Amino acid sequence: MRYRQDRYGNELSQLGYGCMRFTKKGSQIDYEKAEREVLYAIEHGVNYFDTAYAYMGSEECLGRILEENGVRDKVNIATKLPQYLLRSMKVIDKTFREELRRLRTDHIDYYLMHMFTDLSEWERLQSYGIEQWIADRKAEGSIRQIGFSYHGDTAMFLRILDAYDWDFCQVQYNYLDENSQAGRKGVMAAAERGIPVIIMEPLRGGKLVDLPVSAKRELRESGTGYSAAELGLRWLWDQNEVTVVLSGMNSLEMVEENIRIASDAAPGSFTDSDRDLIDRIRKIIKEKEKVGCTGCRYCMPCPQGIDIPGTFYYYNLMYIEKGKNRARFEYLRNVGMQKDPIYASACVRCGKCEQHCPQHIQIRDMLRTADRDLRPLAYRAAMKVVRKAASR
Repeated sequence: MRYRQDRYGNELSQLGYGCMRFTKKGSQIDYEKAEREVLYAIEHGVNYFDTAYAYMGSEECLGRILEENGVRDKVNIATKLPQYLLRSMKVIDKTFREELRRLRTDHIDYYLMHMFTDLSEWERLQSYGIEQWIADRKAEGSIRQIGFSYHGDTAMFLRILDAYDWDFCQVQYNYLDENSQAGRKGVMAAAERGIPVIIMEPLRGGKLVDLPVSAKRELRESGTGYSAAELGLRWLWDQNEVTVVLSGMNSLEMVEENIRIASDAAPGSFTDSDRDLIDRIRKIIKEKEKVGCTGCRYCMPCPQGIDIPGTFYYYNLMYIEKGKNRARFEYLRNVGMQKDPIYASACVRCGKCEQHCPQHIQIRDMLRTADRDLRPLAYRAAMKVVRKAASR
């Protein structure tokens, strides 16, 4: 296993174990199966385990495995506060204490504010007194390091990054999402500030494993011998700015393969031909796109505040992946849950964006189409209900 250092020089396995996808047996996690997989990972050097309050049964399962096998001190636990549900410091503290009980531990090594999409979420927590609470928890040793996980655009990520002295952050990042969400720009910005970056969705929930037939052919004929998963993981581990890559492993075969890759992959090991292969596969995946947006952001800033490349990214995602609902869900979660979301319907057709688009996209017309497809009537109604519930 190869290791990379956090902000304070602690060594973290560059492969992290994502505990959200433990195998279920009926409605319950299959404890014996999860135990075998987790223990194998620990025995082979994995020392970063990521869970969350909202992952049903995951904290309890991980805590039980670690306690019953006497291996708590061999690993780092990362878990998350469901800040989007909590409206007072009393409830926040109660939730945190519940997480400690679930995990059967007296401290959390890496504690995250879960699923930020907007700076206003952190500002709300600040108004409750979260900064003093964090300081108190660090002083008593129940929290070692504090961070946040993020779903949103690059500009907002940078604002949150600078809003507090974070110990680490967690972002969605892979070769298909290189220029969306926090993106490469966000990953680089965090690294420049000395903030370790934990990667989630490195294979986009399996989408970069189940490749189109023509992409599989490209990979097979490349001569690398890489599987689709290995290619995606090596692309990430080639980057010095990446600290830990999480994988939601739920089979012993998957654990074994990922450990094999993580024991070999290192910055500088990715070749120019590997990068060319990534470019060809990415192009194949994007053949189903509706808009030829490259994410260059020359069209920005929009006078109305619309994230034009972000809108096109989620619109394209509806057709790149199987089924439209996941893309719509991500759009509503990452854009719709912002404090003051600005949808493509805010476009006043000024045309400024089109003057700077190197792809000569009919941006004004495509924004209208994208908004209609991303936010059908039923989704608009659902979003109103969700936003109202979240504001209570």
